[in-house]
Amino acid sequence: MKRVNCTLLALGFRPFFLLAGLFAVILIPLWSTVFVTNHTLATYYGVVGWHSHEMIFGYAAAVMAGFLLTAAGNWTGIRTTSETPLAALSALWLAGRVIPFFPAAIPSWLTALADFLFFPALMVFLAIPLIRSGQRRNLFFIPLLGAFALANLMVHLEVMGFAEGFARAGTFLGLDLIILLIVIMGGRVIPFFTERALPGVSPKRWSWVEWLSTASVIAFMLAELFLPDSILAAVMAGLAAASNGLRLIGWYTKRFWPVPLLWVLHTGYGWIVVGFFLKALAAAGLVSPQWTIHAFTVGGIGVLTLGMMARVSLGHTGRPLEASKSMAIGFALINLAAVTRGVAPLFIPSLLPALVALSGGLWMLSFVIFLEVYTPILIKPRVDGRPG
Repeated sequence: MKRVNCTLLALGFRPFFLLAGLFAVILIPLWSTVFVTNHTLATYYGVVGWHSHEMIFGYAAAVMAGFLLTAAGNWTGIRTTSETPLAALSALWLAGRVIPFFPAAIPSWLTALADFLFFPALMVFLAIPLIRSGQRRNLFFIPLLGAFALANLMVHLEVMGFAEGFARAGTFLGLDLIILLIVIMGGRVIPFFTERALPGVSPKRWSWVEWLSTASVIAFMLAELFLPDSILAAVMAGLAAASNGLRLIGWYTKRFWPVPLLWVLHTGYGWIVVGFFLKALAAAGLVSPQWTIHAFTVGGIGVLTLGMMARVSLGHTGRPLEASKSMAIGFALINLAAVTRGVAPLFIPSLLPALVALSGGLWMLSFVIFLEVYTPILIKPRVDGRPG
């Protein structure tokens, strides 16, 4: 037992990917049940607020923490957070998920503090190796995490009654920051993974497209924060859809379709493009804004994070970079969940409860498969005997 515990805390991806997978199996099915049955859920955030907050500042934050803490070791060559500090950070994240279910017993300020502290703590743990190594290229992750902390604080300020309208703005800021992180890191790793897996393939990258794909997302994020549902937001969303669509076209090769660990990343990035396209239509008044969110959340975040967790877990445990057949099915299921929740309601809104239930079931199955395949990988030592 002692050895398993030490292995689980050897690198950031191990506990946080496991926690993210477990939380995903609970979060969306529970919300789907509440939505379909019209039952209430006693939480500090309220029912809808809990669902949106936990998808962004709970699930996505866990994947982000696991990825960044692990990647920082590669970037710097310095050992990153592990053992007791990593256990403490994981416990802090877990406290933020559990405590909100006891609003009558735990003061709101303590609930807010327990959840808020995670991002500042993650900032410190990430900053230490980056600053020690002089890694200037990746220092921008520190203010990015600071922005996540600010977005989370905005939600808590409204829940505690100190501000009005902050929860919605903070939630959308958190979502947009995750999309920005995906666009930045996707631009680095998806072409790289494609080149590594497919000898002779060289994804096309145009400097102006690379610049525009990120700049347009930042511009949209600011427009949505300060001028939501404006013409400027519509234009920036359209520009983000077009530039990131061009980026995706440049990366495309039909050779990645037989490789699940590649096509899941490409399709996940494709959902980001779909999300911005729907955002542009909504900001222009052509579709209801309520139908734009889930292409980003279930599609972009769900598909890409599942693919990244699968790929990173194999690579950092010394295993061959090949997805199992069951995991490939999981990748297909989560894409179907994204279609069911992110696109289908546009055409058959009257079936929304059934679509929510179906999407939640598909999501749950995909993460059950992930846990079945990857729990042994995450809790056992590397197969090559190396540390990590």
